[in-house]
Amino acid sequence: MNMEFKRKLPIPMDIKAQYPVTPELEKIKAQRDEEIKAIFEGKDKRFVLIIGPCSADKDDSVIDYISRLRTVQEEVADKILIIPRIYTNKPRTTGDGYKGMLHQPDPNKESDMLKGVVAIRNLHIRAIKETGFTCADEMLYPENYRYLSDILSYVAIGARSVENQKHRLTASGLDIPVGMKNPTAGDISVMMNSITAAQHSHTFIYRGWEVESHGNPLAHAILRGYVNKHGQSMPNYHYEDLIHLAEIYEKSGLANPAVIVDTNHANSGKQWMEQPRIAKEVLHSCRHSDDVKKIVKGLMIESYIEDGAQKQEDGIYGKSITDPCLGWEKTRKLIYDLADSLTL
Repeated sequence: MNMEFKRKLPIPMDIKAQYPVTPELEKIKAQRDEEIKAIFEGKDKRFVLIIGPCSADKDDSVIDYISRLRTVQEEVADKILIIPRIYTNKPRTTGDGYKGMLHQPDPNKESDMLKGVVAIRNLHIRAIKETGFTCADEMLYPENYRYLSDILSYVAIGARSVENQKHRLTASGLDIPVGMKNPTAGDISVMMNSITAAQHSHTFIYRGWEVESHGNPLAHAILRGYVNKHGQSMPNYHYEDLIHLAEIYEKSGLANPAVIVDTNHANSGKQWMEQPRIAKEVLHSCRHSDDVKKIVKGLMIESYIEDGAQKQEDGIYGKSITDPCLGWEKTRKLIYDLADSLTL
């Protein structure tokens, strides 16, 4: 094989023992999980905002950002439930570039995945301890989910991973909501097949074990736009797209029909400043149709302290080093505007 085996990483059980979650934090997670589950099951009519940086890069700025979200959360708690994004591993279109804190706990140093495993666990624990938020992360590597399985309250499967069998089967063994994005080419049937697979039970190999999953009824859709054959970004958040998805769900027989609309990526053409407009259009569609309102459970928004993005070496505090994000002042205004517009 054309690879160097550098070292064997500790198994998740050992990392969890070294960096444990206290009973107090376990209680917070259990309560949060129940609240989020109730929304996806339609028992709680509040709106979910999965919001935060494109990728988590620095502990202090990420916690600073999430702490600001906590203040806003208290003011909109009757209408909105916030799930902060702490995305610790970043898929790259070409495979090059910053791959997230799991790979590089310090983005200015070489990869060190042992330090990365510890760093991402400590960051998620710190978020719960300091803000009371259990957070969302992307499941880029299914085998690594176990390092965070006692901490996360939401998982996303990316557009490049959604067709992968291992991602689908692992999602079927999770007991928290898992959002399955439409693939980059936009085929909705691929996303729906992924949701079906995740909602069913399976026997498969996971971390060297033969396991049997029980199916995850909280697996659902994320619409993130797509790229056409000419390489152009095409949105799929418009009213007609949401009606079409509602009709597909109606015929599917899937449990808990639900969609989260991603306001960035191909839906915005990576124009971060368009996210507030897109978010408000989705809410307008919900007001126009009960069928749309029934399935749209919330939004996914890329947001950080500073507007836009920077080169990794620029070192601007709270500014994304991957995709451009909506800055804090615009984010806060958007959350208040959404709360004012929501009718539950």
